[in-house]
Amino acid sequence: MTDNIPLQPVRQKKRTESKHNRGCCPCVGCCGNRELRPRTVWLGHPEKRDQRYPKNVINNQKYNFFTFLPGILFNQFKYFFNLYFLVLACTQFVPEFRLGPLYTFWVPLAFVLLVTIIREALEEIRCFVRDKEVNSQIYSKLTTRGTVKVRSSNIQVGDLVIVEKNQRVPADMVFLRTSEKNGSCFLRTDQLDGETDWKLRLPVTCTQRMPTAADLLHIRSYIYAEEPNIDIHNFTGTFTREDSDPPTNESLSIENTLWASTVVASGTVVGLVIYTGREQRSVMNASNPRSKIGLFDLEVNCLTKILFSALMVVSLVMVALQHFVGRWYLQIIRFLVLFSSIIPISLRVNLDMGKIVYSWMIRRDPKIPGTVVRSSTIPEQLGRISYLLTDKTGTLTQNEMVFKRLHLGTVAYGTDSMDEVQSHIFSTYTQPAQDPPTQKGITTKVRKTMSSRVFEAVKAIALCHNVTPSYESNGVTDQAEAERQFEDSCRVYQASSPDEVALVQWTESVGLSLVGRDQSSMQLRTPSGQILNFTILQIFPFTYESKRMGIIVKEDSTGEITFYMKGADVVMAGIVQYNDWLEEECGNMAREGLRVLVVAKKSLSEEQYQDFEARYVQAKLSVHDRSLKVATVIESLEMEMELLCLTGVEDQLQADVRPTLEILRNAGMKVWMLTGDKLETATCTAKNAHLVTRNQDIHVFRPVTNRGEAHLELNAFRRKHDCALVISGDSLEVCLKYYEYEFMELACQCPAVVCCRCAPTQKAQIVRLLQERTGKLTCAVGDGGNDVSMIQEADCGVGVEGKEGKQASLAADFSVTQFKHLGRLLMVHGRNSYKRSAGLSQFVIHRSLCISTMQAVFSSVFYFASVPLYQGFLIIG
Repeated sequence: MTDNIPLQPVRQKKRTESKHNRGCCPCVGCCGNRELRPRTVWLGHPEKRDQRYPKNVINNQKYNFFTFLPGILFNQFKYFFNLYFLVLACTQFVPEFRLGPLYTFWVPLAFVLLVTIIREALEEIRCFVRDKEVNSQIYSKLTTRGTVKVRSSNIQVGDLVIVEKNQRVPADMVFLRTSEKNGSCFLRTDQLDGETDWKLRLPVTCTQRMPTAADLLHIRSYIYAEEPNIDIHNFTGTFTREDSDPPTNESLSIENTLWASTVVASGTVVGLVIYTGREQRSVMNASNPRSKIGLFDLEVNCLTKILFSALMVVSLVMVALQHFVGRWYLQIIRFLVLFSSIIPISLRVNLDMGKIVYSWMIRRDPKIPGTVVRSSTIPEQLGRISYLLTDKTGTLTQNEMVFKRLHLGTVAYGTDSMDEVQSHIFSTYTQPAQDPPTQKGITTKVRKTMSSRVFEAVKAIALCHNVTPSYESNGVTDQAEAERQFEDSCRVYQASSPDEVALVQWTESVGLSLVGRDQSSMQLRTPSGQILNFTILQIFPFTYESKRMGIIVKEDSTGEITFYMKGADVVMAGIVQYNDWLEEECGNMAREGLRVLVVAKKSLSEEQYQDFEARYVQAKLSVHDRSLKVATVIESLEMEMELLCLTGVEDQLQADVRPTLEILRNAGMKVWMLTGDKLETATCTAKNAHLVTRNQDIHVFRPVTNRGEAHLELNAFRRKHDCALVISGDSLEVCLKYYEYEFMELACQCPAVVCCRCAPTQKAQIVRLLQERTGKLTCAVGDGGNDVSMIQEADCGVGVEGKEGKQASLAADFSVTQFKHLGRLLMVHGRNSYKRSAGLSQFVIHRSLCISTMQAVFSSVFYFASVPLYQGFLIIG
């Protein structure tokens, strides 16, 4: 086969990552590079530690007090342009080489260095103030003396910390207790992994059962935790209580953790700190900030070397015309100093002043209000970008899922016809004689009325989910009263997916509201105010492997047992009864950029459910192949289910995203979308934003786990032409491990690339590989804390101030308020800055060549003497 990719030896990376070596404090790193090991942490006793742990201090500064000046000087003089002027100025201390007063050479050099030092100092001070604000946040800590207040920077491994609702988690902790009645809490993790889905977290069962939080200090228990690592999606540990009879052991997983940089979304929680400072998951996934040098400055540095060669030639010619008399080698050095204006230090001064003007113009542009320039050294980079790498959630989209379509096969309801759905629901409950909605065991073959079909679809959507309503005080009604009365104005929906919330909010808008839920029951309210009570018998959560979720409920008033299921069309097509419209309509809705879910149901008799429950419990108790046996039992129910409807939801795009991307593509940029979100959601957003045009095919890279599978899938992808690529983070990691060169070669040929389920370190790795393999400039755009590594690694980092906070915008080189401002920032200000700097540098070099020519003529007239034509402040001016 001619298009097979030959197997290549694995390339070992020689680059040493420094992100794990970040110091734990603003001073010189005190913790060293000690080996990371597992640990045993006793509850409430930080003094019982088996090793030394870093301080819980956030430090995003590039320098500390001791390295500030040496670091800046090193970064300045490691380039030939600045080193040349330093050596030139130093030669004036030697009497034989001095051509005038010392200030002739030292004043311009000192001015340039002073401007650089002041600029870096201001940036470091701003960064220090931001870090101090985070490190000074106050938290409550449980001690034997009661609850005490403590700063975030003083929290230690082993502390029992209380985190209130809407408060940031200060360190990596194991979840011990919650104030929520349902015994769980939700976390907002958008600053960690970029996902806006709220994550459900469960406390340790043993500690949650205790009467009060203070009892945690009176038990003899500890947690064994794995060594710190960068994996934010997994955790392995055990909880042990020694003073119980018998001793209690409980396994811990990711569901029992509260990672730093997440926010508690419900209730008050108590956690045991297990990782602090640089050992936190969020810190280990971040990269050290670096000083960025623009490509234009590197080109000027290269041009300086060419001019220096010309300077050497001119000096040798002048000495040769003197016939190398006397100490001619000293004359060469004097002529090098005399003609040093060929390499003008004014070029550096003028370019730095120009950068300041460009930055001022960007900030003052009324068409992109709120834009902030945090790095004034690289505005020319903006006009030379070849690859734009963007986050999805909050950058291209608004983080708001909206219900767009309900399709019943013969009729579809859009946003402009939802009032018809509402009227059908209303008529179902106001005319029960014609079409009773709660009739037990609907198995008749009589064609159902449209109202009945709509009601069954809406009821299924209102029941098949993992959404939990919670009630908050609104200033008029307190929380307890609101919960008793199911007050609409106080109700807030919590879920692990924004899609779920959008579906439940839509059922509420058409008349069927979810008003209550706990671990075993659910309550719906009808348009007439009647409360329908349902018992949750079983729930089968959504997984990325199954791509569907199901629930078995029993209606208390009728005793009817129903199995509801919803999922992706690719898996539901083989579960529902035969129909001739599912595949076609799913394709139509997907082409509109909607995320499609297929909803189905199956009525069960009491005997059928009892038989299923017995087999299900037995499967869950099996020791070997438990997951396989459980899946087999569930699949026995998933046959010949009744297809109810299709739902279509859409993540609202930011304003003018489509025209902005169109402008950037027409300018020759390739756009890559790197997101931590799910594959289906990322693909829908790419279509909706026209990142993938309608006439382009999409190749979804199949999941691969080893070298052979990666080889086959790369061969299949290589046969595609003009095809956008969609790949998951796990498959990307395998491909880069074995076929880095081949994969990057193919990916760079694609008109667009979408990488989903990407970890923060993977985003930075992709940026780095693009820079190394293509040699082109990259621009990274993001709005969350998980985008910081990518933004800092790119040649230009742009942060968007959005709902995910300001962490990305504060770490970026440029900050904008909306994605649509990116077009003007790159295509107007970036391009003009580059053209102006290019014209300015040509003018300054041309002027210097004229000055050097006059100096050469002057020296030739006076018998090739190394005497300066311009004296003192004249040459400085």
